[in-house]
Amino acid sequence: AGIIGAGGNSGAVAFGMGFRNLEYKDAFVIMGTTIMVSSVLSFFVCIPGCSRMLGGEDDVPAKDTLAVPTPETDKVDDVNA
Repeated sequence: AGIIGAGGNSGAVAFGMGFRNLEYKDAFVIMGTTIMVSSVLSFFVCIPGCSRMLGGEDDVPAKDTLAVPTPETDKVDDVNA
């Protein structure tokens, strides 16, 4: 159920149809092959700014801290009046 759920609705329909139309052994072979191929392909996913699975470094720029703006005295006096 977890493997089918990870594929979302399309994974549930695809594997459900596989078990309905094929013998169980063939359906499990197809499901296992699909999972192994997708896990191998995850090594090639590259997200900009992040390291890869097998190496590299994160390239995250340092964030500047936010400064709290000082209120203008004229506007503060209008609100308090």
